[in-house]
Amino acid sequence: MTKALLLLASALILPKAASADTLVTHANGLQVGADERLQRFTAMLVGTDGKVKALYRDGQPTPRAEQLVDAGGMTLLPGLIDAHGHIMELGLAALQLDLTGTRSLAEFQRRLKDYAAAHPGERWIIGRGWNQELWADKRFPTVADLDAVVPDRPVVLGRVDGHALVANGAAMRAAGVTSATTAPSGGRIENGLFVDNAKPLIESHVPAPTPIQRDAALAKAQEILLGYGVTASGDMGTEFADWQAMQRAGTAGRLNVRIMSYGLGLENATCISPRGPSPWLFGDRLRMEGVKFYDDGALGSRGAWLKAPYHDMPNTRGLPFHSDAEYRMLVAGAKARGYQIATHAIGDAANAQVINTYVAAGSAQGNRRWRIEHAQIVDPADLPKIGANRIIASMQPTHETSDRLMAEARLGTKRLKGAYAWASMLRTGARLAFGSDYPVESPNPFPGIAAGVSRQGMDGQPPGGWRPEEKLSLAQTLAAFTRGGAWAGFAEQRFGALEPGMWADFILVDRDPTKVDAQELARTQVRETFVAGRKVWSSESAPAR
Repeated sequence: MTKALLLLASALILPKAASADTLVTHANGLQVGADERLQRFTAMLVGTDGKVKALYRDGQPTPRAEQLVDAGGMTLLPGLIDAHGHIMELGLAALQLDLTGTRSLAEFQRRLKDYAAAHPGERWIIGRGWNQELWADKRFPTVADLDAVVPDRPVVLGRVDGHALVANGAAMRAAGVTSATTAPSGGRIENGLFVDNAKPLIESHVPAPTPIQRDAALAKAQEILLGYGVTASGDMGTEFADWQAMQRAGTAGRLNVRIMSYGLGLENATCISPRGPSPWLFGDRLRMEGVKFYDDGALGSRGAWLKAPYHDMPNTRGLPFHSDAEYRMLVAGAKARGYQIATHAIGDAANAQVINTYVAAGSAQGNRRWRIEHAQIVDPADLPKIGANRIIASMQPTHETSDRLMAEARLGTKRLKGAYAWASMLRTGARLAFGSDYPVESPNPFPGIAAGVSRQGMDGQPPGGWRPEEKLSLAQTLAAFTRGGAWAGFAEQRFGALEPGMWADFILVDRDPTKVDAQELARTQVRETFVAGRKVWSSESAPAR
């Protein structure tokens, strides 16, 4: 096992710098220009430093270059940016029990049984990805459901959104949790289900990944991201041990994905970079930008904090994580250290608290670029404050396609006007930065781009799109996955577009997004991925997914 992890961690070695300029030819180049319009080009000259020297349009003569990359007519796009992901969780999830897509409790239990049989030496069984909303009865799993399959060793299985977990009896005993244990503020415990702030009661007893396991997880996450054309990502909630793994990868030349890191709370942020944001490291591949806070839970587990009761459970408004005074203190502490602030907010009450606190703390002053992560359900009365106060809306288009039926059930149809409201956000003057929230959703950005322009899932549903007034143009959506993500990470002068002086991070894909419908766009396949002008991933040599 250890040998396999070491091999995986060493798989993504950076290629050596080129000794001559490289000319990329025969490309169907497409990007969003600084004027926010789609821009075409057919060739690109990359310098020995890995940065763009020039773009060439159809009919323009191109210079000679000692090295050539023939795109063969494929569409060339800038490397895509996922503004909000969880890098270590993505890698670890790929190496642990995967419950993504289970369609019933029986399937959930079958996967657990098979994994336990295949891994008899694992002292704790850890997994994630279940979503009871995909099950016919929509019932949350319980401790009894897990004990019926694995009663003799601890099992901890996280919900797809990361805001709830279910534990078996052995895990609860190991954690010292009994029927008399009460949930902390902002948490809930029900029959082995631990929601939001109750999760640490179990998680604090789960053995932490070893450095070797973290290195392997980082390598696996990079492999996945590069295979989907993601060359840069926000890491929303970096722990100090994660940062150490990222530094090890950078020092060893194994860091290909550019990481914009946000420490998980002030404690991790100050451990990573105590005097504010770090400098860019390893050729602009790693920087600690700021701090990530959580203000509420998720809609699927009814942890999102709403202004009015849930339509399908009127006895609750969700789980607020902080009083106004507590959250003001968090923001003040981060502001005093010069960190960029990013706060998770799903429900309209949480979004209102974040917006109002940002405004009072001076979000519109200077160049702070404070962010709301998700901004899923926003009271229409609060929307104008986002743009007016220069707050970034960091949103995930595939959440809309995954959540729409659940959102209707949770909120009722009369409270959806500010739900997943991308076009409304833009109209306020807010900047959009798009991502996926992987591993909650797949890190594949193309279903997200398709959702942005259609408000439909990969199945083409619903006809005409869900709340179609919130559709975006292809240029607006692609910008949010490139320039917008770079802007949100203070990287717009380094990557996010293919312009002279910027890193030549680009991908070659199998179709032109301007010439296919949304469902075909969602199925775009990446053929090759380049970072700093060098190929770092190819579909021909990649392992099967």
